[in-house]
Amino acid sequence: MEKNILKVRAHDAIVGSLYLLSILGATYVNQNLIYIAIGVGLLQLVSPVTKFCPVYFILNKLMPNTEAIQNGK
Repeated sequence: MEKNILKVRAHDAIVGSLYLLSILGATYVNQNLIYIAIGVGLLQLVSPVTKFCPVYFILNKLMPNTEAIQNGK
């Protein structure tokens, strides 16, 4: 159970970082970087329906000794 909590926290850290980096990038580098935040948000909205999350897909591969989360089943 503890390993799944670590996986959820890693997911939240990755997604939060993508939001922050895209907002900062859109503010200081190029306004088109805001589309990263939009894409992440859309994936989060669709994820409960499709039961697939790209971040969890990668984390499931990197942490094989944990229970698979959002693996499309």
